[in-house]
Amino acid sequence: MESSSPIRILTVCTGNICRSPVAERLLRAGLDRMKPGAFQVESAGTRAMVGEPVQPSSADIIRAYGGTPEGFAARQLTPKILRDTDLVLTMAAHHRGEALQLDASALRRTFTVREFARMLSVLEQRASTQRDGRADPAVDLGSFWRELPARAAAVRHLTLAQDASEDDVVDPYGRGEGMYRQMEYELAPALFTILRFARTATERRNG
Repeated sequence: MESSSPIRILTVCTGNICRSPVAERLLRAGLDRMKPGAFQVESAGTRAMVGEPVQPSSADIIRAYGGTPEGFAARQLTPKILRDTDLVLTMAAHHRGEALQLDASALRRTFTVREFARMLSVLEQRASTQRDGRADPAVDLGSFWRELPARAAAVRHLTLAQDASEDDVVDPYGRGEGMYRQMEYELAPALFTILRFARTATERRNG
């Protein structure tokens, strides 16, 4: 029987107007199409421009991938927000550090979005080598996702970046359209990997 409590995912950047809104809205759109009501995806900023909408160039990226930027307002990251989240995906390593300063208990469920995507790729490869490729039917979707951070952390040693910058998504704020394209180039593949993993996990559970 599936848990009635949604799986809570939080994306984090600095101002909460460029990178984390893109991650929030695209993950939300993809997960809602996959399993309506099963996920709750939100975002926050370590130094948020509270109340501000998504930056226009980020809004264009959200729309281009089928999401909606409407109704967004930046908010400040707080310890309570972190405590109420099952999985925290930050846009850069320093955001992870800042989040853990607010709530050290979030350590085992906080990752940069790009490193988390690499971890899921390893888990996906391992799942594909299982005899029947099916998830354990005794574990509901909520439990599966709430246990996922620990499983991902266990393969971190297999996914270490050659350069620390490969864990980060560039901050495009105030730096022109070219940097928004760079942000998209770094962020979109990670989001697609997460969504692909979610789709495969859901299909295996339902298969």
